Amino acid sequence: MPLPAPSVRMPSMPERDTEALLRDILEKRILIYDGAMGTMVQTYGLTEEDFRGERFANHSHDLRGNNDLLCLTRPDVIEEIHRGFLEAGADLIGTNSFSSTWIAQADYGLESAVRDINLAAAQVARKVADEFSTEERPRFVVGAIGPTNRTLSISPDVESAIKRDITFDQLREAYIEQATALLDGGVDILMAETSFDTLNIKAAICATEEVFAARGARVPIMLSATITDQSGRTLSGQTIEAFWHSVAHAKPLTVGLNCALGADLMRPYVEAIAATANTYICVYPNAGLPNEMGEYDESPQKMAATLRSFAEEGWLNIAGGCCGTRPPHIQAIAEALDGLAPHRVAKRDGITHLSGLEPLDIRPEIGFVMIGERTNVTGSLRFKRLIDTNDYETALEVATDQVRGGANILDVNMDAGLLDSEKAMTDYLNLVATEPEIARVPIMIDSSKWSVIEAGLKCVQGKSVVNSISLKEGEAAFKQAATKVLHYGAAVVVMAFDEQGQAVTVEEKVRICERAYKILTEEVGLAAEDIIFDPNILAIATGLEEHNEYGNAFIEATRQIKRKCPGVHISGGVSNLSFSFRGNNIVREAIHSAFLFHAMQAGMDMGIVNAGQLAVYEDIPKDLLEHVEDVILNRRDDATERLVTLAETVQGKGTERKNDLTWREGSVEER
Repeated sequence: MPLPAPSVRMPSMPERDTEALLRDILEKRILIYDGAMGTMVQTYGLTEEDFRGERFANHSHDLRGNNDLLCLTRPDVIEEIHRGFLEAGADLIGTNSFSSTWIAQADYGLESAVRDINLAAAQVARKVADEFSTEERPRFVVGAIGPTNRTLSISPDVESAIKRDITFDQLREAYIEQATALLDGGVDILMAETSFDTLNIKAAICATEEVFAARGARVPIMLSATITDQSGRTLSGQTIEAFWHSVAHAKPLTVGLNCALGADLMRPYVEAIAATANTYICVYPNAGLPNEMGEYDESPQKMAATLRSFAEEGWLNIAGGCCGTRPPHIQAIAEALDGLAPHRVAKRDGITHLSGLEPLDIRPEIGFVMIGERTNVTGSLRFKRLIDTNDYETALEVATDQVRGGANILDVNMDAGLLDSEKAMTDYLNLVATEPEIARVPIMIDSSKWSVIEAGLKCVQGKSVVNSISLKEGEAAFKQAATKVLHYGAAVVVMAFDEQGQAVTVEEKVRICERAYKILTEEVGLAAEDIIFDPNILAIATGLEEHNEYGNAFIEATRQIKRKCPGVHISGGVSNLSFSFRGNNIVREAIHSAFLFHAMQAGMDMGIVNAGQLAVYEDIPKDLLEHVEDVILNRRDDATERLVTLAETVQGKGTERKNDLTWREGSVEER
């Protein structure tokens, strides 16, 4: 179906600086969010006629249960519910717009009414909030944006893991329409809530950024995930720490948890998000788990006591209720939290946080970060053949082998002349998302085409790495690409390449990286720890004299870049170095290991390698090590000739590291 056109009406934003005001209050006390709109609607015993009203009297679909529609047909009911929660002590009320996208409203045939529903939802809430708001105690309206009834990370078809029933762009456009109408109606905040799939919430983040840019003004955003069961993961498989790393780029006012679990069962995950996130924490659980009748019957007192224990641990800034919570719950929570100190936000730690289904924190103590290189059609003939023949299942085994071999990050490249690279990237990453053993690690989306990179970014729910951007086409194009990387929430590899060409000398590498660093950190707003410089590992021992210094140039440039651009990482495609020795894996592995030994001492902390085939430096035969280091460090004029001669006597398959999984066959005690 065609997407509804977003509104073009752009009224002025509220005069008060809502975010500054909220931050000031959140530093002083815990705020109270409201309770469950759906639960309260059910208490009114509304009929089909109530939902239809006059406007939809002859509508083709049954409408009972479409609670958001009541903003148009029974606004008096919605007003009364908002009023009840404010009287109970709520500081913030959420609009009755959880399902107000064309995606969700399509079930009722009401796609064309979406703007009106959102506008009315915001206006009803605004009216009541203003009735209660005072200078001493302002009340705030939160524009509620639900996850929809679709998921971007999970296939709807058990026969085809690649398939999706909605695209990232469709979801983003739906959120643009919703956010625009909510802002037109006067909300103070936008909140993407009950997120069971982080890729959905990333689409919402992209949508709000577009809306803010179009309006020339911003409002605070809040983000809330839902842990679906006691596994401690979202429905799409992410841990709560990985979720935060995936959305932290949005710089939300709050992040937190709601729905699915009662407060008691939320405890470890609330503790985790409070310990991980560097922003305010919002928690609004269900009133326990549903009973056999599907009803929530945890008492206000029990729920309030649990939330009080959270506050006493220093985990809360905003607290409220989700399914099953009524005004008595909100009143009890408000009374229980009154006077308790709010959670204190930690400062940014300066560590690079990536994520797949699980977090990857790049700290010095974890050592060298290996980026698996074999899922690359330009670097692996086997992988290319599998992609060309649409044998994606076997191509998935290549990724599995890389992860089992020790890859911390998986590089995926689909750049080939006759390949539909955008489709191949999308299909493969959709398939990767269904395999937890692979999807647990972050993805490096590798392409020379921005369209392919963006296709990949729309498939990955974790915090990925873009490989790569550069100043090759000038500063304007560079900043545009970097800004998009930031909005998608990725880290980025920056090649030492500018308008004058690829950097070869130490001076060129350092100059380009310093220039890019200044642009990215001062103009684009990218954190230094999300920048990975690739100062170009170029082939040595080619027979051309000007190539002899390439190894030393990379090593020395790494040392200087790390000093002049604090916080960044250094990476590179290690296999490029030994290109002259294709076919001799023993020599190639020795070159790679010896090079990494010296480059790591200079500050190289990441690299694209074949994770399953890397020799141990100390195990390299002394004679071979001397010869390869002579070449790498350019210690002799005849280093290349000597290594070529030695290479003819060194043959073999090289290292083939595989995990021994026979331990899984033992009993629990033996394992």
